[in-house]
Amino acid sequence: MMSIRTLSFAISCLLYTGYALGQNSPDCRTAIPVCADAPITAVVDGSGDIDDFDPDVITQTGCLEKGSVASANIENNTAWFVFRAGTDGQIGFDIEALPVNPGGVVTAEWDFALYGPFDQTSGENFCTAIGTGTTEPIRCNYEVNDTNFTGIGVNPENSQVGAPNVTGSQNTYDEYINVRAGEIYYLLINNFNTNFDGDAETFELTFTGNSVNTNQNTALDCTLRDEFLGLDIIACEDDPDIILSAQNSPAGPDIVTITWSLDRDDDGTVDEVVAPSGTEYTVTSPNSGRYFVEIETSFGLITDDILITFFGVPTLLAGEDGIIIREDLTNANDPDQYAVEFEVDGDGEYEYAINGGDFQDDSVFLDVPPGINTVIINDKNGCGITEPIEFLVVGYPKFFTPNGDAFNNTWEVKGIEELTNAQVFIFDRYGKLLKQLDNINGWDGTYNGNQLPASDYWFRLDYDRTEQSVVVAKTVRNHFSLVR
Repeated sequence: MMSIRTLSFAISCLLYTGYALGQNSPDCRTAIPVCADAPITAVVDGSGDIDDFDPDVITQTGCLEKGSVASANIENNTAWFVFRAGTDGQIGFDIEALPVNPGGVVTAEWDFALYGPFDQTSGENFCTAIGTGTTEPIRCNYEVNDTNFTGIGVNPENSQVGAPNVTGSQNTYDEYINVRAGEIYYLLINNFNTNFDGDAETFELTFTGNSVNTNQNTALDCTLRDEFLGLDIIACEDDPDIILSAQNSPAGPDIVTITWSLDRDDDGTVDEVVAPSGTEYTVTSPNSGRYFVEIETSFGLITDDILITFFGVPTLLAGEDGIIIREDLTNANDPDQYAVEFEVDGDGEYEYAINGGDFQDDSVFLDVPPGINTVIINDKNGCGITEPIEFLVVGYPKFFTPNGDAFNNTWEVKGIEELTNAQVFIFDRYGKLLKQLDNINGWDGTYNGNQLPASDYWFRLDYDRTEQSVVVAKTVRNHFSLVR
């Protein structure tokens, strides 16, 4: 018995041989998977539901630039495709501008940017990496084309050989790329130069290169095209709706029935049939989950699925669960080592920065100073960043300098006001009690109005702490230096 995936591939080969794909996606997140076994024709008529490049932040990606007016963006009449290398070898492509109507005038002047290679197993959000400028294109054209072609490899109209891709180059053709099997690439095709009114325009995309010449059916992994819903999507909670389409399936127009269903927790159990029919299904935020489509055709059954995950602005877990003081004055042997860990409510990819410093992926910070600190948490998928969040570390300075210069003139336990029934006693090295501190004033280094000499001094901190709903008396003893 033929499996569903095998059947899908067989239908794919049958329908796509000599078949011109008429569907198009103007957004990276719903890029259309393609193969090299036949030319691909696309009609573009806009820039999609979302700005793949934030016009207020990203003004350039490789050679592509946004316009000079405030409302401009890098994208204009765009198409996004994704392909996966099927074999090691050489890949190129030709993008030919076509008239909207046969025999008509060609109005488009196409540009492109190619991004990759990406590792599909990495879990990285490729479209976020592209849109934030983290990833730059490896091949690019923004120049005025002197023929109806642009691309990578050799121009079929005038035999122009692609030149090496360099920043600021004036290539209309770039040199071939060398690929390895399994690598993922995203291709943005864009008409920014000649059409600002959103009129539909047409091009034909044909893959070339030694790998294609050897075997056009294996040069690119055509099974990716069976994943016609596209690669898994990471989206933000304020993003526009995501339109899933069955129209790009190998079935083409040969559809008897369609059923959409959802596994909300992606745990292998389908929770509900969300739409019994229709070639498109709209996913609204924040409905994360794995979406399935089942297409009955005259050839058999075709299925596909896609995981869609929505993220929002990071939020810490409520209460003490969100900010965990691993080591501070009350539970660390080394008073220089104050460690803090942050726990976010969610399973996204986050980075953290404290006190205006650099971001790091690790949620644990060492050497956090005592007192009031701030943390900022950023969602690495571009879904939001927090305002500075204050947190307290109870601690004390290792030394103080009571010399009247307005810096480090007093010694105190910082954050003591947050402790219960806290008392601090200061002793000299012989155990003589010199001062009992309240929660407001520190010690100025005097005893009975007389300045004490530079030396090491000791303190004892007594306080109450609740552990598992029981109030326990705690004591901390340590020393510090008076420096003159």
